[in-house]
Amino acid sequence: MELLSGADMIARFLQDEGVEYIYGYPGGAALHIYDALFRQDKVKHILVRHEQAATHAADGYARASGKPGTVLVTSGPGATNAVTGIATAYMDSIPMVVLCGQVMSHLIGDDAFQETDIIGVTRPIVKHSFSIRHPSEIPEVLKKAYYLASTGRPGPVVVDIPKDMTTPTERHEYVYPKKVKLRSYNPVARGHTGQIKKAVELMLKARRPVFYTGGGVVTGRACEGLTDLVKRLGHPITTTLMGIGAFRRATISASAGWACTAPMSRTWPCTMPI
Repeated sequence: MELLSGADMIARFLQDEGVEYIYGYPGGAALHIYDALFRQDKVKHILVRHEQAATHAADGYARASGKPGTVLVTSGPGATNAVTGIATAYMDSIPMVVLCGQVMSHLIGDDAFQETDIIGVTRPIVKHSFSIRHPSEIPEVLKKAYYLASTGRPGPVVVDIPKDMTTPTERHEYVYPKKVKLRSYNPVARGHTGQIKKAVELMLKARRPVFYTGGGVVTGRACEGLTDLVKRLGHPITTTLMGIGAFRRATISASAGWACTAPMSRTWPCTMPI
């Protein structure tokens, strides 16, 4: 058992979770967390010049690695500057955890300096959001955040952390939660047998079949399976923008080409009658 401050809990959790990089820009409400990051050397901090760059960089890391991107910003303008990158991650189903500093707990709702209701601001563009109410909650809340961000349909999760939750003088027991359970969240990991059978029947009966594939193929690591299926059936195939790279074009002669990577419309060559 270890007794750690809230800030040191965050730094230790990131290490235990296997986080490699955290992208951020310092600010008053997040300084205790930055001090804790400075005292360790496993999680590398990437300093940006604007919080929007932090979220976009974390987005790129998540796309390239398949792991959730991690962001650290301060309260108020620091958090609101991150909104565009959060929205991008939400629209493209990219796993991301955004740690936002917040004003002291007793100042929330009093129009304090650099206070913004970032949970309310980001509600339409996150998979879920949390607000830390006691330092002892930090390990479990962060575990839930990473679990939610990376399972099911991936997406961004915001964690709002008031500055008094990371005070160096207050120490609490730290235990890394290896597992977490959410009663209202139980993502299905396997396809429904009946639905799969029905899809196959529709493909075999279709007069002008075409595969229209999206980013879920990439996220689900089903690229090889898709390539094999298309080669077997010989149907034309195209992708959404997020689905680019879902199959090996060089191995499939029925590819509809790069012109058909936008949302499907009857005006596009791949949707015209053959």
